[in-house]
Amino acid sequence: MKRTLALGLLFAFLPAAHADLAAGKRKADACGACHGADGNPAIGQFPVLAGQTARYLYLQLKDFKEGRRNEPSMQPMVAKLSSKDMLNLAEYFAAQKPKPIAFRADAARVARGKKKADEVLCTMCHLGGLSGQNEIPRVAGQNPEYVIKQLKAFKARTRTNDAGSMTSVAQTITERDIEDLAHYISSLD
Repeated sequence: MKRTLALGLLFAFLPAAHADLAAGKRKADACGACHGADGNPAIGQFPVLAGQTARYLYLQLKDFKEGRRNEPSMQPMVAKLSSKDMLNLAEYFAAQKPKPIAFRADAARVARGKKKADEVLCTMCHLGGLSGQNEIPRVAGQNPEYVIKQLKAFKARTRTNDAGSMTSVAQTITERDIEDLAHYISSLD
């Protein structure tokens, strides 16, 4: 009985076993205009989805669909997605390789950003190299414009689908810290 329960719980947390990457790729065609066909956007205001954790991507799509996260351009895109569609999309983008972004980080800002990231314990949730885990996003290599937008949204409490963690951290950082963190995060592979 314990083994059956344990296996059931294990499979509940392994969405890749049920995802259809080909279906995800087909659905991703609509995402390509902003995020790039492979999850690597050409425009810095959009996040890099390639290599993101599937669990995080799925939860963000769900939050957009259910109104817990607001981005006007996303609402019509997720409105008709089923849970299976969201799972397939999440697994498809998670399976893609992130490409280096076209951004030259300022070395002094990178150093200050790393110091601030260490101070506010970014690696406690985002792990070493800010590579992400489960529902915690991979922020390494994100576009600086996107990083700045999200940190400002957490600080202003206009983005609150984080269970309070990022909202709390964002209250402790300044505008300069946000810029420095963006340089640091964007400089990571």
